[in-house]
Amino acid sequence: MPDTPLTPVPEPQPSDPTAHAVGETSQGGSTVAASSGGARPIAAEPAAPGCKKTDPIVVADDITRSFGGNTAVDVEHVEIPRGVITALIGPNGAGKTTLFNLLSGFDKPNTGRWSFDGTTLSGIPSFKVSRLGQVRTFQLTKSLAMLSVLENMKLGAKDQRGEHFWSALWPPAWKSQEKAIEAKAMGLLEKFLLDKKKDDYAAALSGGQRKLLEMARALMSDPQFVMLDEPMAGVNPALTQSLLGHIVRLKDDGMTVLFVEHDMHMVQAIADWVIVMAEGRIVAEGEPGVVMQDPAVIDAYLGSNKDRDLGEVVAEIRAEHRATERPQGGASPASGAGSAPRAAGGSQADASTASGVDSAPPATSSSHGDTSRASGAHAAGTTEEDPR
Repeated sequence: MPDTPLTPVPEPQPSDPTAHAVGETSQGGSTVAASSGGARPIAAEPAAPGCKKTDPIVVADDITRSFGGNTAVDVEHVEIPRGVITALIGPNGAGKTTLFNLLSGFDKPNTGRWSFDGTTLSGIPSFKVSRLGQVRTFQLTKSLAMLSVLENMKLGAKDQRGEHFWSALWPPAWKSQEKAIEAKAMGLLEKFLLDKKKDDYAAALSGGQRKLLEMARALMSDPQFVMLDEPMAGVNPALTQSLLGHIVRLKDDGMTVLFVEHDMHMVQAIADWVIVMAEGRIVAEGEPGVVMQDPAVIDAYLGSNKDRDLGEVVAEIRAEHRATERPQGGASPASGAGSAPRAAGGSQADASTASGVDSAPPATSSSHGDTSRASGAHAAGTTEEDPR
């Protein structure tokens, strides 16, 4: 999604830098991030890839995952600190979502071992991981479109007696629990401003509302650890601030949060700790303001272009893109001045290339289907509604 300026979640801003929500303290001559006013440091050693945490909720070692000959994840050691908001960032293809899938039991690694709150999760399927208190949401929401919003919420509750065959045949065994589950679901819907949508089909919700529904449903199982895969992807800016507030409240309610995000404004606004991945590896860790200046992070995002002017890089990419769209039989114009006369007497496609403007071919009987599809594509854009 495009970078949208965000208003950071309000927090006290004392003059003492060690008193910030994520401050800096000196430990053994090194600077490490600290949480909750500096009371407890997040890292037990200087911030570095794979550094040990004072109180980790997830510990993973030697995690690898390959697809064919490509290694998507190769993490030697990583720890997720308890009780804080950790951002997992990195360029596209860095392996972030694959690591999410491995830690949550939705995929199996080639090698590795990891634990959640002291319990080994290697080989544990995702539904059992959820029962232990570790839940996740998806970049593409997984709501059941033809169930109501309330019904989607009730599915998230665990240990439902009515799900068992013999108990389901005797309503007194599950009626009281069903009422409690519905009351809990309604409380969460009110908290996420979706209570007025409770009887609507999930398919009728906007993209941002479906993100809210998925986050609310994850809380039905009373988790300790919530994993959010790109919670802002496809969300209208009008809902961004609401989602940010809900994520911060997860931490305030005692939960640990790990989220994948490309929006650096969001990361700096709410993250206490940042882990950076590139090419399947952990390349940096630390407090957001420090990590953003790390040469390894800059190199991971910009690569060989890190020392070049951004406008120059963009112009070069556009020029390469236009070159690939030229007709195979036509000669590339040497310059803009030389191309104009040829474009005037040549084909419409050549004129479009010379002027740098894409234009569609005129509608004819042979291209009628293409023209219709093109006009349909322009009509496909939609806007997202407000949650209320």
